[in-house]
Amino acid sequence: MTTADDVPRALPPYASLPLLPSGARSGWHVFGEDDQVGLLNLQTPDRVASSARAVVSGDVFPLDVDLSLIDPPLFGRESPRHHVIDLGVGWDLDDRLDRFYPQASSQWDSLAHVGYERDRFYNGATLREVLDEGRNCMGAYAARGIAGRCVLLDVAAVLSARDPSYTPADSLGIDVADLEAARRAAGITWRPGDVMLLHTGWLRWYADQPRHVREELAAQQQLSSVGLTHGEDVLEYLWDSQISAVAADNPAVEQLPFDLSPEAWPLGFLHQCLIGQLGMALGELWWLDDLAVACRRLQRYEAFLTSAPLHLEHGIGSPANAIAIL
Repeated sequence: MTTADDVPRALPPYASLPLLPSGARSGWHVFGEDDQVGLLNLQTPDRVASSARAVVSGDVFPLDVDLSLIDPPLFGRESPRHHVIDLGVGWDLDDRLDRFYPQASSQWDSLAHVGYERDRFYNGATLREVLDEGRNCMGAYAARGIAGRCVLLDVAAVLSARDPSYTPADSLGIDVADLEAARRAAGITWRPGDVMLLHTGWLRWYADQPRHVREELAAQQQLSSVGLTHGEDVLEYLWDSQISAVAADNPAVEQLPFDLSPEAWPLGFLHQCLIGQLGMALGELWWLDDLAVACRRLQRYEAFLTSAPLHLEHGIGSPANAIAIL
C-alpha cells in the first residue's frame, strides 16, 4: 500500500492484530511481553544508519519552541518560573525552574501518558506498575534515544489548496486521503521506523495570535484544532505504514475536541488506541514551520531526526529536544 515492495515487513498487518471486544485492535506483545517503547523498536541500528543518507544540505532545524511561547499553557497546565541564581562571586551563575510541566510545550508523550482503559496501559501494565515501577515511562525512551528518518507531511498545504479559507484552529479531521495526498506530494515511500512530522500550521497560527486570543484558548474546556480524524482507518494507516512515531505542530496530534463519551470509546480519543494499544510515540506542539518552508523550497521532504528525551525514570512526558537535519 504505502510501503515499497522491496522493504521487508517489520510488523504484522493491522488487520491480523487481535480484535478486542471494543472493536479496536491490540499491538500488545508484538515486541515482547516486557516491551516498554512500542513502535520505537522499529528504529533498529541498520535503519538509523541508512537514514543518515537523508542528510544532503546539512541545514539544521531545531523543532522545539521557546518554553515561553505557549502562554498561558493549555489543558490547565501552569507556566514555568525561571530563576537565575547569582552565586555572588561575579563569575558563577546557576538557575532553577519551578512549576515546570514537561508537556506544556514541544513534547513527547510516553507510553505511560494515556492507558487504553482504566488500569490497562500499553502491553498490559497496570496503574500501580506505572506509578511504582516506572513502566512505560519516559526513562525507557531516554535510555535508547530517538533517531532515524523523518518525513514531513505538509497537510497544511493540502488543506489550504482544497479550501483557501482553511484555518488550523477549526475542528477538522485529517483522514487517510489527506495523509496520502501529502505523502504523494512529498514523493515519499514509507520505510519501517520513519517518524511522521505532521505540519498543520497550528503552531504558526498560534504564534501570530494576540494575548487575549491565547488566554481564551487556555480557558476553553473543549479546545478546537485540526488533527488526525477519529477513526480506525487512521490507526490502520499508521500501523501498516510501519511508522515509529508521529509528531505534529498542533496541541494533540489528533483532532480536537476529543469525544470522551462512553459511546465514542475508544476512537473518540485516539490517544487511548495510539498510545495505549499500538505503542505509538506521539509528539505535540513541535515547531515545523521553518522546516516546512525549507522542504517546499527544496522539494525534498525527508530529513534525519534526532531527539533526546529527558532521562526521568518515572517521567510521563518530556521536552522533545528534537532536531531535523536536511
